[in-house]
Amino acid sequence: MSTTNNTVLLTGESVLLPELKELFASKDYEVVTEKAVENDAQKIGLAVEVSNVDLELKKAVIQKLDRELPPDVPILTTSLGVSATEVASWTRHPERVCGFGTFRPLSERKLLELAPGLRTSLETLKRAEAFFQSLGKNTAVVQDETGLVFPRVLSLIINEAVFAVMEGTATPRDIDIAMKKGTNYPYGPLEWADQIGLDEVYAVIRGLHRDLAEERYRPAPLLRKMVLAGMLGVRSGEGFYTYSGEAARPSTRRDEQ
Repeated sequence: MSTTNNTVLLTGESVLLPELKELFASKDYEVVTEKAVENDAQKIGLAVEVSNVDLELKKAVIQKLDRELPPDVPILTTSLGVSATEVASWTRHPERVCGFGTFRPLSERKLLELAPGLRTSLETLKRAEAFFQSLGKNTAVVQDETGLVFPRVLSLIINEAVFAVMEGTATPRDIDIAMKKGTNYPYGPLEWADQIGLDEVYAVIRGLHRDLAEERYRPAPLLRKMVLAGMLGVRSGEGFYTYSGEAARPSTRRDEQ
């Protein structure tokens, strides 16, 4: 990070947050929360915000950071459910906002995507690149569209797999086996969804459908219902599979669809 200040503010609600916190700390960054803005905003060199599901919460946090941090402090924000340009429109200093995105588990991701908004300054982008590279990650700059590239494409594959379950084409287990053996994917799409978090996947699909208003981005109703029911995958104990410790088995409810 092109600053002598190694203090990073990390905030938001996302399954990525604990992984990011651990990664930042392992690279000798001092990780602080929003309370640090109230106590000593001048010590913060960079802010990272990671909410994807609750956009009202995301907006409130971004506006607080923009209001209380010095204007030269970059704000890096996940742009999975909303574009970086829209996030920047909530602020008085849009030039300091840059989008980024990936899916968990972070340890399996060698590359993080960066998406500068229309008003993002070159200095902000350079600092974002330097910061993520200091974490041992490669970076790629992509266009500022909801979901970026990897999260968008994978979410659409998952969404189509959920439609296949709804339509009785096959069970979740059979869909996952077919995709792993047929495409050499490391995980089946529904197994992957459970690992990422169904709410995170739904946030991408919902954001694409809202922004682009095309039928191909329509969220599968079953995906929405499962999120509403709190069946989010591994971290809730049940999604398309049920989980006990490290073991996973098909969810009876889903296999009866």
